[in-house]
Amino acid sequence: MRLEFETADVFTGQRFGGNPLAVVFGAGALDGAEMQRLAREFNLSETVFVLGVEGEAARIRIFTPGSELPFAGHPNVGAAVLLARRLGFTGDGLLLDQAAGRVVARLARDDAGLVTGAEIEAPQAFAEAVPFPAEAAAACAGLPVGAIVERAHSPLIGGCGNRIAFAEIADTAALAAASPDAAAFRSHLPVSAATGLFLHAPLPDGRRRGRMFGPLEGIPEDPATGSAAVGLAALLLRATGGERIALELEQGVEMGRPSRLAIRAWRDAEGGLRAAVGGGVVAVSTGTVWAR
Repeated sequence: MRLEFETADVFTGQRFGGNPLAVVFGAGALDGAEMQRLAREFNLSETVFVLGVEGEAARIRIFTPGSELPFAGHPNVGAAVLLARRLGFTGDGLLLDQAAGRVVARLARDDAGLVTGAEIEAPQAFAEAVPFPAEAAAACAGLPVGAIVERAHSPLIGGCGNRIAFAEIADTAALAAASPDAAAFRSHLPVSAATGLFLHAPLPDGRRRGRMFGPLEGIPEDPATGSAAVGLAALLLRATGGERIALELEQGVEMGRPSRLAIRAWRDAEGGLRAAVGGGVVAVSTGTVWAR
């Protein structure tokens, strides 16, 4: 079976920046094991499989090289843009159905009408699972425990559709010194507990810089992690006690793949912390792949 695919760089306006993504179209006949093998073959942080499209809604599944994810940010942003272009979609948004629920994607266009980016809302309000000891976070990051701070939040595992470990770092110098320790991940943060560890530090102008490590998922470091970005927005809003927050997150700097993620969070009618992330998408390649 031959299937068409496209790749793109997400959360950037420059080709070969941001986070690479593969999107495989017409994949409704594949089973999970076949999708996993293809994701491992692409060997990108995530691969999206489009199972079908009905009107403004598409059904998708998302895989890392190591496992399936119920939700992820840059796959939704990238898939929304590539699908809109492929279908010649003229509307303002798309709906992406996945294991964690329905994701609303709002499209951004340039003056000529070309879709150049998207913002997606996380499918679930932020849910805190369990605390994560600072000593464990430091061990996984290869940092002294003193590098972990608790200004906006203490280390924890939570998310807006999947589980991620979050830890705040004292400054960008300590953040740059982080180096994931796979043995510590196996001891403290197995895949059954969380997708990976997201570290973040403040920048002088009010923005944040982040790094994401998922060595047990086959992702030593991720250049841009939308699912972590929405969780971070929710955590920062919770820290302020306000009704809404918006800021920019940069990621991938240490990898030479700088990414820019626009994040925002707000409180819903029930007091839940909801969040969205958006950014640019640049097409890179197209092709066909043998799925069987």
